[in-house]
Amino acid sequence: MTSSDPLRPSDHIDGDDSAITQPRLGFVGWLRWGWRQLTSMRTAIILLLVLAIAAIPGSIFPQRMADPNGVTAWQTDNPDLFPVLDAMSMFDVYLSPWFSAIYLLLFVSLVGCVIPRIKHHIKALQARPPRTPARLRRLSDHREVVRPLADGAQDADAEASRAIEVAQKQLKALGYRVERYDSGATFSVSAERGYWRETGNLLFHLALVGVLIVVGVGGSFAYTGQRVVVEGQTFVNTLLDYESMNRGRFVGDDALSPYSMTLDSFDVTYQEYGSAASGQAGDFSANVTVRENGETREDAVRVNHPLDIAGDKIYLLGNGYAPTITVRNADGDVVYSNSVPFLPQDTALTSLGVIKVTDGMPQQLGMAAFFYPSAVALENGAYASAHGDLLAPLLTLRVYEGDLGIDDGTPRSVYVLDTDELTPIAGDGSGVDSIELQPGQTAELPGDRGTVTFEDESPAGATDFTESVKRFASLQVHHDASAVWVLVFAVLVLVGLMLALFVPRRRMWVKASTVDGELHLEYAGLARGEDPTLGAAVDDLVAGHARLLDATPSSATPRK
Repeated sequence: MTSSDPLRPSDHIDGDDSAITQPRLGFVGWLRWGWRQLTSMRTAIILLLVLAIAAIPGSIFPQRMADPNGVTAWQTDNPDLFPVLDAMSMFDVYLSPWFSAIYLLLFVSLVGCVIPRIKHHIKALQARPPRTPARLRRLSDHREVVRPLADGAQDADAEASRAIEVAQKQLKALGYRVERYDSGATFSVSAERGYWRETGNLLFHLALVGVLIVVGVGGSFAYTGQRVVVEGQTFVNTLLDYESMNRGRFVGDDALSPYSMTLDSFDVTYQEYGSAASGQAGDFSANVTVRENGETREDAVRVNHPLDIAGDKIYLLGNGYAPTITVRNADGDVVYSNSVPFLPQDTALTSLGVIKVTDGMPQQLGMAAFFYPSAVALENGAYASAHGDLLAPLLTLRVYEGDLGIDDGTPRSVYVLDTDELTPIAGDGSGVDSIELQPGQTAELPGDRGTVTFEDESPAGATDFTESVKRFASLQVHHDASAVWVLVFAVLVLVGLMLALFVPRRRMWVKASTVDGELHLEYAGLARGEDPTLGAAVDDLVAGHARLLDATPSSATPRK
């Protein structure tokens, strides 16, 4: 109803008790509203933050793509929690549906943000600088100078025009886009610069979209494989020769480049025994022989120095010892002989290994072994390694017999020995001491089951243990042709960010007129956003214009 309050307008209507009726958006209206929300810059920033948070579990938990052995070890150490986290894709974070959803939403949001801004920016680049405001005094950064007319000047308007021509050239030299606006006896120039700021902003977002595209598409053509190679062994770049392989969805069986690589030796330098850093490794070098396209060359894989072969990068992930174990049955026949990689457990390379003898014995044998490169006896009778080098190598074995659980086709890790269904026959409460061996020694298996030998790999005539045990190198082969493009777009992201942060967007005006035989000059500047250097820029414009006017000869011809 109409208000009766004399202090309100006569046409003011007070609210009543009737409900406010809002227009219905409808299906299309809700779609437009959702699209506007998704493509807002605020949403893009939130999604970028959410994506960074969603990637955190990938650095906390081992990922199957990069560290499948770590996933297996995590499952062994946490059997109850593993199924829950695996169902949440904590071990395949970057391939999970929820991470992909955030990734795609961010991509769509960025594209929806950038495209309208590009159209607007193109129109702004094509537009003329705005007309000179009628009252420059209203701007906070305003300067006014009164100069006498130049000697010999016959036309005051010509002097004012000359002053603006000088200012126009000055602003062009400073990188401004300029436009001349004259009105009667008032002459002015409008200048604008800083479009690189918005260009850099758009470049930043476009490069970010490029990174998303390259990472998403490039990952479908990338592959990563792991292989443990013992000294003297040869690795062939085929799917069958990898211990684990993670391929993009578009990587075919014939995508791997043909080459082979033999680990000739593994060199490690240690700090001297007894020094403050005793036992710490100084450098690692896996010396290999590469055969590719009928050519042979020698090379090395080092930490942080991957080896490039046919577009693949070979990384050194780890290393350790691989004692050569030979098992013979009661008849003296060799039923097992292999160089077994032992997994290091500490910085002194105390290592744990598993030997599984599946055939040739009355029952299957399993051996849980510890290797000590520089064994020292502790007070409780146990052993520890005092140094990572081969100063006093010792191998201890706990022996079990029974069903190893591999005959039913169930996959079993070569680094894990499940003793639940096995009976100990040496060590581990069997009543028989664990077997202890040094390189070259042989011990009898309990119950006349045969013998086990710790082979000595030293050359004939060797007087120490320096080469008595082979070493292994854990290698990772990674192929990703998109890495170069990721680097290019990452550089563009930085370039765009620098332009957006450090290029000021500002407008400048210079106006000239003559009053009572004097030349009146007005200068003003206006910034888009915060620009603490705008006042200094206006002062520099005034000072530079004065110097140019004094150095430019006067023209007596009026401007038509």
